[in-house]
Amino acid sequence: MSRTYGEKKASPEGQGGREGKPEGDVVIALAGNPNCGKTTLFNEITGSKQHVGNWPGVTVEKKEGIYRKDKRVHILDLPGTYSLSPYSAEEVVARDYIVREKPNAVINLVDAASMERNLYLTVQLLETGIPMVVAMNMMDEVELRGDKIDCAGLSGALGVPVIPVEARTGKGLDGLMEAAVRVAREGRKPARPDIFNKELADAIRAVADELGDRSSDEDIWRAIKLAEHDEIIAGEVPAYKKEAVETLVKAADQASGGDGEAGIADSRYRYIGKLVRQWVTKSGEEHKETRSHKLDKILTNRILALPIFAGIMYLLFACTFSENFLLIPDLPSPGVYLAGSVEEAWGLAAEAVVAAVEGLGASPWAVGLVTSCLDGIGAVFGFLPLVLVLFLLLSFLEDSGYMARVAFVMDRIFRHFGLSGRSFIPMLMGFGCSVPALMASRTLESEKDRKITMMITPFMSCGAKLPIYAMFAATLFGDGNQTVIVFSVYMLGIAVAIVSALLLNRFVFRSEASGFIMELPQYRIPTAKSVAIHGWEKVKGFAVKAGTVIFGSTVLIWFLSGFNFGGMCQMEESLLASIGNGIKWIFAPLGFGDWRASVGVVTGWIAKENIVATFGQVFGNVSEETVEAVMAGKAALPAIGQVFTRASAYSYMVFNLLCMPCFAAVGAMRREYGSWKWTLRAIGFQMATAYVVALVVYVGGSMVL
Repeated sequence: MSRTYGEKKASPEGQGGREGKPEGDVVIALAGNPNCGKTTLFNEITGSKQHVGNWPGVTVEKKEGIYRKDKRVHILDLPGTYSLSPYSAEEVVARDYIVREKPNAVINLVDAASMERNLYLTVQLLETGIPMVVAMNMMDEVELRGDKIDCAGLSGALGVPVIPVEARTGKGLDGLMEAAVRVAREGRKPARPDIFNKELADAIRAVADELGDRSSDEDIWRAIKLAEHDEIIAGEVPAYKKEAVETLVKAADQASGGDGEAGIADSRYRYIGKLVRQWVTKSGEEHKETRSHKLDKILTNRILALPIFAGIMYLLFACTFSENFLLIPDLPSPGVYLAGSVEEAWGLAAEAVVAAVEGLGASPWAVGLVTSCLDGIGAVFGFLPLVLVLFLLLSFLEDSGYMARVAFVMDRIFRHFGLSGRSFIPMLMGFGCSVPALMASRTLESEKDRKITMMITPFMSCGAKLPIYAMFAATLFGDGNQTVIVFSVYMLGIAVAIVSALLLNRFVFRSEASGFIMELPQYRIPTAKSVAIHGWEKVKGFAVKAGTVIFGSTVLIWFLSGFNFGGMCQMEESLLASIGNGIKWIFAPLGFGDWRASVGVVTGWIAKENIVATFGQVFGNVSEETVEAVMAGKAALPAIGQVFTRASAYSYMVFNLLCMPCFAAVGAMRREYGSWKWTLRAIGFQMATAYVVALVVYVGGSMVL
């Protein structure tokens, strides 16, 4: 089984995938199974800060960076794929880049703890003829099990460099990149392993001859895919060759025992089995129960799983919002403590800026503009610590592998509502931001699942909605119930999403639930760097939005709230008040039929944080002592107290939780749906759901709160 179809050397100039790159630059693609550590490796070798999640489907587009030690080396992080026979959108992205754009080399990252499964993609990559290096990742876990991998022997068998690495710690990465750059610059193609029986190999060569040339790497690869009945490649065969190709493919089926796809897969697995037996030494304790198995007996238990998940989420919110952390009176949680510090610092800085502007002799309207902008942006910045703490904790759960278990557990529930548990992954990502969460719906194989998931994913409470809840919790629920209030809003979003999926599946999309196959990663203790990157990215995105979109919005709101067609005026006579008064009747049944509340909803469609910035402007003009008391959660803004009751405040939170997401998320929906027809349907469904649920909450809440 050591014969090959032939080994050839290609010049680097002949390799594609680097159009627009200066001569002499090389492009190296990272390919591997989902959750094998590609994004971690990408971050280490490029210095980029892509989020690393310990579950499949985190990367849904290819990301590009520059090797930190050589600016002429371009690195692409491709979406995870189990094979080059794509079944989902992200697998199509990975395959198309490798076989059509042809990078100078591929680093195939292999999870050394799961070699048998990971090497299937390796064998398929060898079949493409692309120069390649195999990075044997997670060698530390192999050593912990007492196993040994002979990387030198495996390298000789595969005909490509095999480098042991630990992407999380950076061990072995310099040697990996040296080998990858050398292979890329030399352009030496790997020997294609001869793994098929003679009849099947002859049939594949015959198909390649019909396509063009059996010595062509591309034609050989296309012939193999046709023998596997790949629909995408079959659709690219010229019409005048289809009949002849179909006849030859039938011959390949016969040579494979009746099914070409199964026969080829079986040949690959036999080859992989031989490699593992020859170059991997097992400790003899394969059946020893691992730490992950022990934890899964509890965390995925049919009875305990959901209560444990609810308890963990409650602890997250307690760490973020609780005024009585660990049930100790007047002991603020880390989030509350940091928020108070930031608010105090912002207040001092804002006072200094306003004083400086006044000292320069600025006109009253200019001072008012500066004050208004600082109040609006400050209202949002005050919640940055809450966002940071919450997402640091969520990132820890993601990277540990626990969130993948939650998706597995939720499959039992989602199955009853016509969805698979895989839909819960985009929904979980929605707790961070709806835009990447909507993009992650590409990983769903079923078109029905994709459409339903995109409709309900915005019901998850993204980070931009968190300041809204924190504002009301501190203002109207400042009696120790803040954690319960915010936690209940998050849980309500999940509940409404599940019920909505049931209704959509039963009355709009009538079909069976799709299958759910998901690899559960090993539990790992996340690195501080990975968690810090995730937290920093969330806070940075939040801060950038506050400094751009929200700043522009505060200027617009200041103008609309201080002017009408006759010039400067009181806020109650302004253009903003006119807009609010024109639409407030829509929201009156929900308990917030005030013009200020109405314009908050509208500005929230630009960015949800805008609601807090808007309220910071339209509910201003109060004493400094009152503001400090509000920030401490011990008082309410008088104007908000006049407009909102507890019931209407909760209704307002619920409406903004469920209504149309921000314009950026709407744009993402439009791209993923591919038409405005389905986008508008989704928006209409979200608005109707928000109105009905908020109405029920207000009516019911008025009787309780």
